[in-house]
Amino acid sequence: MSRGLNKVMVIGHLGRDPEMRYTPSGRPVTTFTVATSRSWNSADGERHTETEWFNIVTWGNLAEICKQYLTKGQQVYIEGRLQTRRWEDKEGVKHSTVEIVATEMMMLGERREANHAPASEEPAAAEPEAQPEGEDEFPF
Repeated sequence: MSRGLNKVMVIGHLGRDPEMRYTPSGRPVTTFTVATSRSWNSADGERHTETEWFNIVTWGNLAEICKQYLTKGQQVYIEGRLQTRRWEDKEGVKHSTVEIVATEMMMLGERREANHAPASEEPAAAEPEAQPEGEDEFPF
């Protein structure tokens, strides 16, 4: 019997401050974006840079920690799984988004006074909700 693997690891900078909400049952969920950039030189010597944005979702205790300690621009390590959510809006238009449901988070870069050890939380099933489409520019 073969097994599958859905594991994502990202190191990048937060594109916005985390936003925390609660499900109707009272479970905390925090969302934020992380940007990663890569640079390379083409064969003709021209420098190129590419930025990729990731939507991050955290649940439970990890959601509370992310809301409390993370801020826009901060470098983080995120580990989790990819999840595709699909929903239909009030006008009947179908939407989908791909996000990382984080199970681990580690703050990187400069130490801040509220710094703490790596945090983790077992993921729960994400509940459909509207997500922002992405960020227009790299804020750093």
